[in-house]
Amino acid sequence: MTNGAGGGWQSLKERLEDWWIDGGLVRTSIGVALVIYLLIALVLGIIWSNEPDLFPVKERAAARAEAMETQVKTGFTSTATLIEITDTILHKPGGYLSNDMTPPGVWLDNIPNWEFGALVQVRDFARAMRKDFSRSQSQSTEDADLAVAEPQFNFDSESWAMPSTESEYRKGLSALESYLARLSDPAQPDAQFYARSDNLRQWLLDVETRLGSLSQRLSASVGKKQLNINLAGDSAATQSTPEAYDQEVKTPWREIDDIFYEARGTAWALSHLLRAVEVDFKDVLEKKNAQVSLKQIIRELEATQETLWSPVVLNGGGFGFFANHSLVMASYITRANAAIADLRELLSKG
Repeated sequence: MTNGAGGGWQSLKERLEDWWIDGGLVRTSIGVALVIYLLIALVLGIIWSNEPDLFPVKERAAARAEAMETQVKTGFTSTATLIEITDTILHKPGGYLSNDMTPPGVWLDNIPNWEFGALVQVRDFARAMRKDFSRSQSQSTEDADLAVAEPQFNFDSESWAMPSTESEYRKGLSALESYLARLSDPAQPDAQFYARSDNLRQWLLDVETRLGSLSQRLSASVGKKQLNINLAGDSAATQSTPEAYDQEVKTPWREIDDIFYEARGTAWALSHLLRAVEVDFKDVLEKKNAQVSLKQIIRELEATQETLWSPVVLNGGGFGFFANHSLVMASYITRANAAIADLRELLSKG
């Protein structure tokens, strides 16, 4: 009985040891696979964090026209550039990252903020095309394709599913491509792009407002005190809720890099759109002798795309020992914004 019991215990012990060894191998395999996955995700995260380069607007538009077997007409370059920008947001390395729910996309925040900055410019320009560029006057009918494209780009930028952001933006992209095809077809005169100074001034006003807000948010990285000037210039003006006369504005430290990369994305998209405008509004700009003003704006915006050599966005004091990348970015944005205000004024003159 004793030997039988001892043999049974020994047999049970051996089975437990075998189970433990086999289980340990399984756990080890899972651990190794997890480490490999995380390393791959880390490498992909580094690759996906690279911002897209600037692209040659005129050359891309000419190549698209050649592929479509058509000529580059008024509005073709601007529309083709908007399509190219949107396509880059969706199909750059890593794809669209703002709504990612898995590594490495879920870990990244710089590129999603870059995407949002570029996306805002896509939205604004699509609205300008629907509201102004494609219409001859205020009582004219809006273009059917642009009426589809503009609201699609205003869909939630962080929707993961049902529907996904990408699927909605691709619908907008398809509508833009349909408009471009009609714009290029002489048999479809209902698709138009009117390059007029009043249309251009209206869009530039939206750009000026966007850049002004970005400049303020970037400058607030170090904190600053400012007087409330919201009602300045109009003694009869009122506002809904009273505000303090002396205010301190400071960006939370966790949002500093977010605003910086949003500004980079904004400047990237806007520099391309302005280069397209330089082509389509060539006659208007020449008449106003405004080409050099536009070129200077583009130069300021493209300067924001220089490589950031620091691994993090530094936030030193204005005259401190360490750099403040937000203030450098704000300097370029502010100069571009001031030049846009001057350009709008120039375009308004006869």
